[in-house]
Amino acid sequence: MSRTYSEPFLIKLFKANPHKPGVALALACVKANLPAKYVADALDVSRMTIFNWFNGNQIRDKNILKIETLTDIIESDTAKEILPARSVSEAKLYLEGVVGRELNGNK
Repeated sequence: MSRTYSEPFLIKLFKANPHKPGVALALACVKANLPAKYVADALDVSRMTIFNWFNGNQIRDKNILKIETLTDIIESDTAKEILPARSVSEAKLYLEGVVGRELNGNK
């Protein structure tokens, strides 16, 4: 599996406001075992942007609907036990299926 989320990040995340769209996305991704690099690629942003959102920082209006939609899909598939992903390749394939295109995770 790819590098997991760090313990300091997880501690901060679980103390953050879960009603912020970026924090809700982070919680869903951690539970679903989806690497930030592929989530960033799926949303057409950099990993730095994803981690800013995960930390509760401001999100441009044009991205909020994308974030909320992806969060809802991930949470639904986690509830259906389609997730968590068991490997990096499985996580990548899952997100490619959601967004309908190949991801490279290089942003």
